[in-house]
Amino acid sequence: MADQRPDSNGQVSSCEDDRTGTSVETLRRAILDHLYYSQGRVPALATSNDWYMALAYVVRDRIMGRWIKALETLEKKGTRMVGYLSAEYLPGPHLLNGILNLGIGDQMRQAVARLGLDLETLVEQEEEPGLGNGGLGRLAACYVDSLATLKVPAIGYGIRYEYGIFEQKIEGGRQVEVTDKWLRWGNPWEIEQAELIFDVGLGGRTESYHDHQGNYQVRWVPERVVKGVAYDTPIPGYRNESLSLLRLWKAEAVESFDFQAFNVGDYYGAVQEKIASETISKVLYPNDEPSAGKQLRLAQQYFFVSCSLQDMIRVHLLSGHSLDTFHEWFAVQLNDTHPSIAVAELMRLFVDEYFMAWEEAWEITWRTFSYTNHTLLPEALEKWPLPLFRQLLPRHLEIIFEINRRFLDAVRSRHPGDDGLLARLSLIDERDDRYVRMAHLACVGSHAVNGVAALHTELLKETVLRDFYQLNPEKFVNITNGVTPRRWMALANPALTRLISGRIGEGWISHLEELQALESHADDPDFRNQWRQVKLRNKELLAGFIRERAKIAVDPKTLFDVQVKRIHEYKRQHLNVLHIIALYLRIKNNLRTEITPRTFIFGGKAAPGYFMAKLMIQLVNGVAAVVNSDPDVAGRLKVVFFPNFNVKNGQRVYPAADLSEQISLAGKEASGTGNMKFSMNGALTIGTLDGANVEIREKVGAENFFLFGLRAEEVQELKARGYQPRPYYESNREVGSVIDLIASGRFSNGDRGLFRPLVDSLLYHDEYLLMADFASYLEAQTQVDLAYRDPECWTRMSILNVARMGKFSSDRSIREYCEKIWRVAPGELAANNGPPPF
Repeated sequence: MADQRPDSNGQVSSCEDDRTGTSVETLRRAILDHLYYSQGRVPALATSNDWYMALAYVVRDRIMGRWIKALETLEKKGTRMVGYLSAEYLPGPHLLNGILNLGIGDQMRQAVARLGLDLETLVEQEEEPGLGNGGLGRLAACYVDSLATLKVPAIGYGIRYEYGIFEQKIEGGRQVEVTDKWLRWGNPWEIEQAELIFDVGLGGRTESYHDHQGNYQVRWVPERVVKGVAYDTPIPGYRNESLSLLRLWKAEAVESFDFQAFNVGDYYGAVQEKIASETISKVLYPNDEPSAGKQLRLAQQYFFVSCSLQDMIRVHLLSGHSLDTFHEWFAVQLNDTHPSIAVAELMRLFVDEYFMAWEEAWEITWRTFSYTNHTLLPEALEKWPLPLFRQLLPRHLEIIFEINRRFLDAVRSRHPGDDGLLARLSLIDERDDRYVRMAHLACVGSHAVNGVAALHTELLKETVLRDFYQLNPEKFVNITNGVTPRRWMALANPALTRLISGRIGEGWISHLEELQALESHADDPDFRNQWRQVKLRNKELLAGFIRERAKIAVDPKTLFDVQVKRIHEYKRQHLNVLHIIALYLRIKNNLRTEITPRTFIFGGKAAPGYFMAKLMIQLVNGVAAVVNSDPDVAGRLKVVFFPNFNVKNGQRVYPAADLSEQISLAGKEASGTGNMKFSMNGALTIGTLDGANVEIREKVGAENFFLFGLRAEEVQELKARGYQPRPYYESNREVGSVIDLIASGRFSNGDRGLFRPLVDSLLYHDEYLLMADFASYLEAQTQVDLAYRDPECWTRMSILNVARMGKFSSDRSIREYCEKIWRVAPGELAANNGPPPF
């Protein structure tokens, strides 16, 4: 039966379809139906997870209703489709996102209540897909959400890691990594496409031959073959009939059981191929320090790229198009360097599998791809040793050599005699053991290269990609990152969402620029009071989680000073710690010292093999142990490390923050997106002119941003002169006292050696210039102290921060990709003019 809209009480006048209906009673019935028939449980015996699964299936049914409707409207000859290749996705929990985007929040809450259950309790049952390390994966998920909301036909391609990023526990102040078993209770959101399978070769050799027309050809004879199986998760757009598809690939053996080996008693050998094949999608980003880790990581990248490109070709041919128009129907985005092997793989598919001439194949390939660079750190621009690459992908290495030969010939013709330029541009780094430069491959094989913040893009042009920019300046564009306001405001901060919508309506949720209308309310005393009450309530909720998870009691009325992000030296969590120690010493030296009471909250994971980052976590916890137990600072300072920071925990932290710490060294952060999430939720920023901080400050106003530190050009000049950190230590009494206290063992139970590597790094190397920025940072923190003591002024600044964040929606970012790079018009799906069948 066709859906009918419920009345104000959530009821409809006639019976609805239990799969698509949205009235309270229909939803209640549907939950029970899935409890019985999907979970095999009766209410009396059902666990919380059983109820969660039933509820999830009910929401998925309604999403699938949209999916089927979208498929019915798709025509064979549609519009250009976006293929988004990303090794990471961090979508966060799906349940509330689905409920929000479907617009059935009130009805679902009532339906669950009629069953004697609490929606928030069921929501907590959901395991978060940990399919990324941090900002890269979260950005990709925001973009998939915006693609659906803007009705842009798109598939996000990636890997279905069986074990995602580790679960972080803190034991004895140290980070302990625990396996992330996010699939252990099943995943109701994905649909296995058991018949959508592609073979992926690895290793082996190549053979040359001549075809029946006498043309020279090459065939790859892989040593082994694995198969990729598609798992689809539909991502609904906000309050529309559109969806994006998240298609993740699982690696399986072509033959999972060797009966002959089993019959002769080789029981391990009987399943050896299954184990070896499934390892490829077993875990997110294996430790790539050992050679085996490097090989597995490269295999992961090639595996998902090959499956994805084969799938796009399948879709294209199924639609009745010829391969010579592939670039007209697919825009393929490389999200960082991880999928850049796609350039060589698409050439292999065209030339070796479909016997296309090299020149035609290359023309289609570079017109298909575009490349997003996410880093200014040279070590993050992936390079693979030639022996390893040849062993795993021999045919691709031949193709890369040929791409490089032709590319360098073209460069040589434009710049004769400039051997230095040729060496810098070459896809092969000839130094040491020789390496394949994957970022170079992405630049050469793409028609567009973009940075992710205005400053980042300019620095790309001036530093790591300078030669490519000078060679083809027309390729380079900037598209500043953005985040989805659906998850990071509407879901994360429902109280603030209600307050804002009560004043300016709900249109801002899909048109964030409408937040500007809040400016007229910034001087309204009643509105400011309501704003403060929302913030206080969010802080009270976070304080409860901190007590539960970190076993520390914090005062919600203190200033919540928050830094949550991946732990890395360039992000300078240790600069934050130095400030805490400085405040601690000020109080200890004079108990009457006047400071604004603060709760410092840290969160983030360190890469398992990153010694210094893990030591920084120990330092935070060491300082917390001393400060939190010292009666002299009770009620004035408190330090918390919130464990296992992820999307779900981020939804609790961002709305509660008063101050956002965005303190990376200028010129090191590509963009950052946490800075946007904090500002959208009313936190004020203390930060450097790094990444998107520059544009945030421009938008919110310099008077509403606490700026400190060297500028990017000043950093370069200081390093060029030969930066020496020790003179700062010797000349600044406060920083000297802070460093000495760490070195004394005060925060390591008397162990003077524990933090010695950190102290020595700061005194003798200080690659990220903490010593140079310390005094400026403390001065800015003093300004924070003074501002927070005036709640009316602080609240006004907070409101203006939110009101001026319209630029930083991922919807704006996707519109710019559509316009500047993909040449795809948003809203295509709404016009019954969609892509070919998926």
